[in-house]
Amino acid sequence: MSVNGAAKWAGKWALVTGASAGIGEAIASRLAAAGAHLVLTARRTDRLSSLASGLALKHGTRVEIFSADLAQPGAARGIHAFTTGKGIEVELLVNNAGFGAFGLLQDIAEDRLLEMVQVNCSALLQLTRLYVTGMIERRSGDILIVASTAAFQAVPFISAYAATKAFDLILAEGIAEELRPFGVRVCALCPGPTNTEFQQVAQQPDRAFRVAETAEKVAQVGLEALARGESCVISGRSNRWMVTAERLAPRSFVVKMAGKMMRPEAAPKPRV
Repeated sequence: MSVNGAAKWAGKWALVTGASAGIGEAIASRLAAAGAHLVLTARRTDRLSSLASGLALKHGTRVEIFSADLAQPGAARGIHAFTTGKGIEVELLVNNAGFGAFGLLQDIAEDRLLEMVQVNCSALLQLTRLYVTGMIERRSGDILIVASTAAFQAVPFISAYAATKAFDLILAEGIAEELRPFGVRVCALCPGPTNTEFQQVAQQPDRAFRVAETAEKVAQVGLEALARGESCVISGRSNRWMVTAERLAPRSFVVKMAGKMMRPEAAPKPRV
């Protein structure tokens, strides 16, 4: 495995949320291969334990795990208390945990929508604020925020998800400029469709994932961009072209096209 930009964190501690699968697991694997020490957190303790033992055995790196559900308001502080109690200085924070929900807004359970905002926005913001304090004091640190190409425009039928990812993107780009004078780098990683569990969890249609990247490719793109000091990176040439085209087209047209692609079969058609 080529580690490339991940070598920057060799011998340092990285915290990866949502590490039990998908992009989070790929980022953790890439960092371990480069010699970084890891704190892995997710809801599924069994998956975390298996991943941690495998990475430690294969790469000889130190790996700590902490099971947490970021949908719970106290989870972010619990993670921070765990690393503080262990005397771990987190040099790289990877805010990867997140999920989506597909369908008509009125058909998605209210609790599910609010949990999505909590995980994708509130917990991410809280974790960032908790760990950035130490980074500023040390004048050193990096933060990778996993957003999405959905952050660049409204996407009907995953409207709330796209809105949470727009929050993540704008937050990342803003604090990247704020924290630059303190030696802290921030990058928003914006993948398009990716072969992970996301599609099944969000219950999105297969047609939205016909051209999907691997989680390993997305992880590489994100870590290399962060190591270069970029504040935003879009993974995949076709995704970059799509975002550029969307910026040039009228917003109403972009939303209509996205709606046609994402529309559930049972959803009512708009009036002409």
